[in-house]
This record gives sequence, structure tokens and C-alpha cells, in this order.
Amino acid sequence: MTEQDLDQQRTKLWHTDGNAVRTVEDARGFIESVGFCINYPDRAVPLAPSFIGAHAGSAVGLPDVKHAFADPRAQEATDLMVRLLRERSAFEMNLSQETDLIISPALFPFFYAIVGDRNPKALPRKKAQGAAVSELSTRVFEALQNHGPLNKSQLQEYVGRESSQTALDRALGELWSILKITRVDYTTGGGVAWDVLYRWAPKMVKEGLNISSPEAISAVVSKYLETVVAAEQEEIEQFFSHITSRSKVRDAVNALLQARELSFLTIGTRTLIRMAEPTEQQRSRKHG
Repeated sequence: MTEQDLDQQRTKLWHTDGNAVRTVEDARGFIESVGFCINYPDRAVPLAPSFIGAHAGSAVGLPDVKHAFADPRAQEATDLMVRLLRERSAFEMNLSQETDLIISPALFPFFYAIVGDRNPKALPRKKAQGAAVSELSTRVFEALQNHGPLNKSQLQEYVGRESSQTALDRALGELWSILKITRVDYTTGGGVAWDVLYRWAPKMVKEGLNISSPEAISAVVSKYLETVVAAEQEEIEQFFSHITSRSKVRDAVNALLQARELSFLTIGTRTLIRMAEPTEQQRSRKHG
């Protein structure tokens, strides 16, 4: 495989080859195929497909989240994504300060197993980084638990009008990053509506509670490598460092290599990791 071969495979899988994702059926198929993608390109997450890229059918001239408001393609892509969220054909989580991850129903329980609360109905205690959540985050969770779904204006009625929009956004981000809450709708007049995740997606949460963290990390790393075709160890660790420790990602990669589910690939001077080619025995079982 050459760098050109790698780029061509990614372009096809990520729908940036002119095969734009424009219908809700196409969007469902894209999310199911890639497993998860970022919403907009982000320099902090360089190696990943983006929903806006698939919608545009190109990787050229895509806006980041800060400039999406000025790009008409962004509103169209958002409308399409909201339709997926409403029908639970996709789920979201906050990957970093400027990056949201859109996840297929099949993969979402694995992400919940990595970052979610093992007691989903309990008041939040810690952020993803381990620090205690703010008092406002606790009040927001209680308001959504008792009265949700709610948009930000409605939330302020319950948590106090003195809470600034910035503080409220920060609290929502804290809760979203540990999958205590999720965005469930968007309207032009009311903005984003939020609800507690265990009520919005009880089946997904239940499945996630029955998956161990090492199993979940192995599953999402494997799907990531299917979607990016091949990646350097550093690229794998960088992507997942937003939701778990690099050491846990490294352990998962090493375990998958030892189990021969992953293999090494050399392109030029780079050593990459990819999904291993199936053995003759595995091919026979598949076709038998």
C-alpha cells in the first residue's frame, strides 16, 4: 500500500470523493459504516472523518466549528444530524472543547462504558478528568432529571436566572462529557434541548453498563482503525486521549496486536497499525 492508496481508501470511506451524504437514509448508512465521526474538522483531532465533510462530499474548504455559522452547508448538515438524533439513529458526545463526536447506535454503548457513570441516575460527582463537577452542574442535572427535556432558557428558570450563559454552557459541557446528559433536539426558536441520557437512551445505557472498560476501548480502537484504514500509534493515542488515558489505549493496542487482530504496515518511513487480514480459516467460516 502507498500513501496514495491510503488516501484513496479513506476518501471513499469518508464520502469525501464526491459521493455526498444528503438524505437521512444516506446519513444513517454513513454513521453505521464509519461507527463514529467528528462533527467539524478540528486540528486537535486530525485523523478522523467528519460529518460536514461527508455531507459536502469533499474535504476541501470545510469550516471548523467557529466558522460554521457562515457556511450554508453547515446548517444543512446540522438539520440532517438533528433528524438522526431525534430518531436515535445516532448519538452524540462531547469529545473536546470544540469537537463533538457523532456515534452509531452499535458503538455508543462502548463509549458509554468508557466515560459513562456506573450509576446513571445518581447526581454527578466527577468530570472526565477526575475533578469534582461544579455545583451548577449538579443543579442542571437535577433540573433535567425532574423536568427535562429543557432548553437553556427553560433551564435557567430552574437553576437560577443569575447563572450566566457561559456558566450554563460550561455546566452542560461537563455533564455531556461524562454522558450524564445529551442533546435531544434543536429548533430555530428554542435552540438545543437537553435531557438525561438514561431516560433518552435506556437501552444504550444498560448495554454500556455491562461492558468493561478494556473491552470497550478495544472495540472502539478496532472500529477506528477500520475507518481510518491505518494509523500510527501516536495518532490512535491522540484521538482517544480525549476520553481515556493514553496508557489504556496503548494496552488495548498491544493486546489486539498479540491476539493478531491488528498488524503492522510500513508506508515509506512510517510504521502504521491496521486491522489484520482475515486468515484462510476465518474466510472459510465466513463463507461456509
